[in-house]
Amino acid sequence: MNKNYYAILMAGGIGSRFWPVSTREFPKQFHDMLGSGETLIQKTFSRLSQIIPKENILILTHESYNDLILEQLPMVTQEQIVLEPAMRNTAPCILYASLKIKKINPNAVMVVAPSDHWIEDEMQFVANLQRSFDLCEREESLMTLGILPTAPNTGYGYIEFDKLDSRSIKKVVQFREKPDSKTARRFIQSRNYLWNAGIFIWSVRSILKAFEEFQPEMFALFMEGYDVYNTESENAFIQSHYPNAENISIDYAIMENAKNVYVLPATFDWNDLGTWGSLHEKLPKDDNNNAVVNAIVLLQNASNNIIRTAIGKQVIVDGLDDYIIVDKDSVLLIYPKSKEQEIKAIVSQLKS
Repeated sequence: MNKNYYAILMAGGIGSRFWPVSTREFPKQFHDMLGSGETLIQKTFSRLSQIIPKENILILTHESYNDLILEQLPMVTQEQIVLEPAMRNTAPCILYASLKIKKINPNAVMVVAPSDHWIEDEMQFVANLQRSFDLCEREESLMTLGILPTAPNTGYGYIEFDKLDSRSIKKVVQFREKPDSKTARRFIQSRNYLWNAGIFIWSVRSILKAFEEFQPEMFALFMEGYDVYNTESENAFIQSHYPNAENISIDYAIMENAKNVYVLPATFDWNDLGTWGSLHEKLPKDDNNNAVVNAIVLLQNASNNIIRTAIGKQVIVDGLDDYIIVDKDSVLLIYPKSKEQEIKAIVSQLKS
């Protein structure tokens, strides 16, 4: 296994559209959302470790999830967990982790990947990652894996690539925000748009050069602590300096500004598991398209529903179509699947 290969596993999100299962205290990446016997972060770690040495996988997360990670990934050492004292989106934490990696291995190439996505055909995933690593070792490229769209989805960002580029790895023209349905249909018809899965590959040299050019203030802020990274003094520096970093995503901070950005259209099935509806797509279904996790059900005149409870709970449903039914501790959610994007707002309402 190549000792220059590293991964930054992003595991700090809350996944509020998966409420009431996913909560701030126990987010979705630490749940077995698919009923497979493994949590999402365990599945992702296992997938990455097929090509990357286990000790080279860093996990970026909020400090409140440190114990959960050590419990679910017992093969990981405390040094592999990179803790954010404040939530500042993806750019600051990626810069921080990249500087830590550079100090260990200046020849590193790395993948940055979410910890809570569903990927089918892991052999293809590993093959796509290998191709990307090969390019990033040879050239100063910032790469991403794009997903071939299967529908005009308005919940994903899109990557526009150069139509005239005949190579299998395409030059990126621009990143596009989540579109309305009319724009999404136009993207699909153009055939040179891919879904942005948030999976990035680059050499440590290339990404740090890009930060220095496009985010000089942030780069200077984190470089102040370079001498103490991977030492006992690192934590004190990060506690005092990290909250001063700008709250900005890697897409806005780097990818939308850089000119050396390329995309490989992925050859594996992917789902961001962002909503109950997207989970419904990936679960086994009965003859009426109902997906059930853990529950023992009696269903009549019920179709297209997703039902999730504690293991062994009996659920009787009659006359519901296209609903989310989730029973978790003191909360019961019965909600139309067509309005699933509103769950995030409901969680905020309940808090206030």
